[in-house]
Amino acid sequence: MELRARLVVEGFIIGLHRSPYHGFSVEFAEHRQYMPGDEIRHLDWKVYGRTNRYYIKQYEEETNLKSYLLLDASRSMGYTSGSHLTKLQYATYLAAALSFLMVRQQDAVSLTVYDESVRSYLPPHATKGYLRQILHELDITKPTNRTATAASLHAIAERIHRRGLVVVFSDLFDNPSEVMTAIRHFRHKKHEVVVFHILDPFERSFAFDFDAIFRDMETEEEISTQPWHLRETYQQAMSSFIEFYKKECHEHSVEYVLLDTTTPFDVALIGYLNKRRQING
Repeated sequence: MELRARLVVEGFIIGLHRSPYHGFSVEFAEHRQYMPGDEIRHLDWKVYGRTNRYYIKQYEEETNLKSYLLLDASRSMGYTSGSHLTKLQYATYLAAALSFLMVRQQDAVSLTVYDESVRSYLPPHATKGYLRQILHELDITKPTNRTATAASLHAIAERIHRRGLVVVFSDLFDNPSEVMTAIRHFRHKKHEVVVFHILDPFERSFAFDFDAIFRDMETEEEISTQPWHLRETYQQAMSSFIEFYKKECHEHSVEYVLLDTTTPFDVALIGYLNKRRQING
């Protein structure tokens, strides 16, 4: 898990240095652009060799931000339609990369895993040794039990007392109105919030082309059907489901990032940087 996180983050940072985002990427990569008067001995020549730009290494910057990663590990997160990652695997890899990036920035990171209730909680710390505990917890997390995202988020909101950045990783398969009420609970307590809405590609497209038996991963209920008879109605319902979260998050200043398990992790990390930049601004 540590190797995955390192590869994702280091590749992402290199990409940012070569992209239109380089103007603010350095703020999160422990670098800043060289300015006249800076000491040459602090230049990062490796970054210069990759990007042909001058950056100064920063070692002492202290942000004091506390980030709380909230991971949905209910059974529905164990779904995959084929050769893709499961939603939970995707979420754990993304959470690992974000943890690595945050600790690199000297931000304190916390991890909470939940399903029907809170399963585990690691309080926020910013040391590299503590990062390994978080990565280990992510590595051993398996999907179990039913979903109770709304109730779990409310419980977590009551536990977090210091303002910080709350990051939710979930398929949000719970009552949408109740989930948004729980997310607003964090906003009411003055937290900044990012929601990574993680779905399988087939959960969005319903592109099954054969007769099938669909089984609810949490209740074990089954239905036998011909998917093409339901596809249009299903897609409309899924579109409404997504649009509800998108609209509600926008109205309550929550960063909403829709992902499926084939989306490059860079897309999600950009979503985090956008919110992080707003906090600094």
